[in-house]
Amino acid sequence: MWSNLAAFVTASFLIALSPGPGTALVLRQSVRGRASALATVFGMEVAVAAWAVAAALGLSVLLTASEVAYHALRITGALFLVYLGVRAFRSAGLPPPEAPPTGHAFRAGLLVNLANPKLGVFAISFLPQFLPEGGGRGVLLLLALVWVAVDTAWYLIVVGVLDRVRSRLARARVRRVLERVSGGVLVALGLRLVFDPR
Repeated sequence: MWSNLAAFVTASFLIALSPGPGTALVLRQSVRGRASALATVFGMEVAVAAWAVAAALGLSVLLTASEVAYHALRITGALFLVYLGVRAFRSAGLPPPEAPPTGHAFRAGLLVNLANPKLGVFAISFLPQFLPEGGGRGVLLLLALVWVAVDTAWYLIVVGVLDRVRSRLARARVRRVLERVSGGVLVALGLRLVFDPR
């Protein structure tokens, strides 16, 4: 059990290190302030928890069983990523933005991960690999919570590091570059989600 858990924590940490829509979104929100970045992270992790628990309970299998539901969610998520990316591009040439309400940042983080069906499919394939022999649904739920905890810890470290250099990130030239880079990443990930069904 403990060897499985150690391997799972290591794998979860390596997965958290992989850049994706969440990383781009947190980077963009960090320019707006620590509160916005943290709200984005918490929104993302609520969605990760939802997918992880759904996978542990066997509910996300319904998503993979229904092609219509899967593709509808995939297209919705892709459009949202492209929307965020276009907004980032547009804001690059504008004066420094005020920090948005944390509720907006929370919803953005929530929707980025909640509208990503690949996260649900990944959870289905990832969690059972570390289930010890004889482990039941309770162990799967524990693994789901550990996954969320590791992912949250990593993003909190990222936010902490970015907050230390926020004064530099907020400089006009640097901010424009960050907005364009994060916008490009979000649009690219959205298009990838459209053209890569699985």
